[in-house]
Amino acid sequence: MLLHDMADRLNTVCDHLPLPDQIRPDPALSEILDDEVRHLARLLQFLAGESAFRHRAATRSPARPTATVRRTTLALASAAAPTGLALADLGAAVHHLGQLTDLARQAPGPARDRAISTEHQRLTDRLSDSRIHLARAAKQLRASADNRTPPSASSVPSPSATTAPSRSR
Repeated sequence: MLLHDMADRLNTVCDHLPLPDQIRPDPALSEILDDEVRHLARLLQFLAGESAFRHRAATRSPARPTATVRRTTLALASAAAPTGLALADLGAAVHHLGQLTDLARQAPGPARDRAISTEHQRLTDRLSDSRIHLARAAKQLRASADNRTPPSASSVPSPSATTAPSRSR
């Protein structure tokens, strides 16, 4: 459940980012970036914190962690890498949006038009890259969550599988 929930949250951030044909250098985009950078930073903080907590718990506990606990801990830690890359891309997108805002206030001319086109493409690329990284992190989390180890043959049979003693009258 935890891994699916995290995947859903990463997909939500991804869904809130504008698609390439929706990217316009206006205040609405800066507000979207502000919101999603904060959301994504909290998710990355959770991934790192939960991974660290589980690592400390496994180190301090006298019992060995189960395969499910180990797999979950690894999945959370592994999702931190593409999530961090997505956050870095959003940071770069903020930079390119700032550049576009500055260029819009400069004197018109062919050099400014080329610079605006270049910065707009860079902004679009960073947002697209962020979406790719978020999708990758969500996919990794879902794959880990769906990868269940079948019960071993030596496990205790369920009560329905055992025969109940018959009652004699």
